[in-house]
Amino acid sequence: MKDITKKEMELILFIFKNPEKEYNANNIASKIDITSMGALKIMKKLGKQGILKAKKLGKAVFYKINFGNDYAIGYLTFLLKKEAEQTTNYIKRWIYELKKLKNAEIILLFGSVLEKGSKSNDVDILLVTGQKKFEKLKEEINNINKISEKNIHPIYQSIKDLKKNIENQDKIILGAIKGIVILGHEKLIEVLK
Repeated sequence: MKDITKKEMELILFIFKNPEKEYNANNIASKIDITSMGALKIMKKLGKQGILKAKKLGKAVFYKINFGNDYAIGYLTFLLKKEAEQTTNYIKRWIYELKKLKNAEIILLFGSVLEKGSKSNDVDILLVTGQKKFEKLKEEINNINKISEKNIHPIYQSIKDLKKNIENQDKIILGAIKGIVILGHEKLIEVLK
């Protein structure tokens, strides 16, 4: 894991956070600002390491995360945590605050706050919780909103709802999973398998 390049990290996270489509070297290259040959080289390397698995369709080879490999799961978890660690100080402040939530299983920070930072109007978060903890989680968010400089705009989901909305390609949920994972890395990986 120590020898991962920035582009390898971008490629893996992009594939993981975009489950609605399959990617080959040609269609992912422009998404992470790299040449098709560079993307192919990375994909082949990660395939040899068991992190990605290849599927041939005609002449094209498409790659997905190898969810059947424990090393790949650990690697992906590491990258999701590293992504949160490498963000701006303003985002880290929100990560710190949101980690305090006790009644969420998965927390994702997404939306304009990731692009605009302190200039955003609000803070969008996706919260996954069970029915028994839902009211307590809503209360936690209301308490934060009472004292926060920016209003938190939560989207609440159960694990079942999250899976269903991803399968149905709900644009808001697909946008949310492209954000930064604050809590529940392994659970999110399980949902996106």
